[in-house]
Amino acid sequence: RLVGGVDIVRELHETGKLRAELGLAEVNLDDQLRELINREKVMLFMKGNPQAPRCGFSSKIVNLLNETGIKYGSFDILSDDDVRQGLKKFSNWPTYPQLYSKGELIGGLDIVKELEEMGELKSELG
Repeated sequence: RLVGGVDIVRELHETGKLRAELGLAEVNLDDQLRELINREKVMLFMKGNPQAPRCGFSSKIVNLLNETGIKYGSFDILSDDDVRQGLKKFSNWPTYPQLYSKGELIGGLDIVKELEEMGELKSELG
């Protein structure tokens, strides 16, 4: 069944009606966020990706994590505005990057830097 061209699909997406039009079940944003947060033991929500950060704060946190040798997953919040806006509310943390460990928010760059300076980053992300 034809839904329409790019302009129609874009309009349906922007108005939140695309999933219904395609006969897909609605996905609860909080459930989607929980799933993303728990995708890896340590998850970084950032602008860009570890190979190509798209802001200075994201670049700095990637460098800190890489220097400690901690394995982590990442999600580019610029790729999904629902996740970008929803995670701010979900975590009650207004800025990016955001680092999670075992499903719990650790914090942003300042907190990660502080943990590293105190020698507690590896144990916190354990």
